[in-house]
Amino acid sequence: MNESGRVEAFSDGVFAIAITLLILEIKVPEDARDNLWSTLGGQWPSYAAYVVTFLIIGVMWVNHHTVFQSIARVDRKLLFLNLVLLMGVAALPWPAAVVARYLREGNAAQVALAVYGLFMVFHALVFQALWWHLTRTGHLFDDRVDVAAARATRARFALGSVAYPITVGLAFVSAPLTLAVHGLLAVYYAFNQVPVPSKAEAASAEPAAG
Repeated sequence: MNESGRVEAFSDGVFAIAITLLILEIKVPEDARDNLWSTLGGQWPSYAAYVVTFLIIGVMWVNHHTVFQSIARVDRKLLFLNLVLLMGVAALPWPAAVVARYLREGNAAQVALAVYGLFMVFHALVFQALWWHLTRTGHLFDDRVDVAAARATRARFALGSVAYPITVGLAFVSAPLTLAVHGLLAVYYAFNQVPVPSKAEAASAEPAAG
């Protein structure tokens, strides 16, 4: 296993634990008896927080995997940036639990979604910092990566650092709407990933001489 493989394997473990812990927030109703259907339905904030946060962590894992598949070597700064990113990933079940608990509680719901949004801002900024570090010199990339083209994708990687602060403000307008926006952003990133450009792709895109 190469250097980046060890880092990715450790990171995969953190992602797996975080995404598994989410389900623990959905409690089994006690003594519901004949009201089990309505009791289960009343837990919809827990289901919503679970689905949205599961999508977010899942998409983050896919993007993390995509990036590390293009890395041949690591340095100390990359290791620490990755650890900071994983610190946020490991903590995500907590804001998800806060949202599940307070989504129907008026002003408390707004605060819960604002806190949730701040966690997303943290992730966006750290992932952006990690990408900027990788593209600054390009020496950590695999030889197949087109470093100049990778550097040109910085703006697309920075979109989250603009979108997620907006969700913090939106939380004080409508908490349920804000949670839905977080879900839509996760779906957007799932289908609009920023690929790591390769030299082969860049060569094929060049017009033939003649």
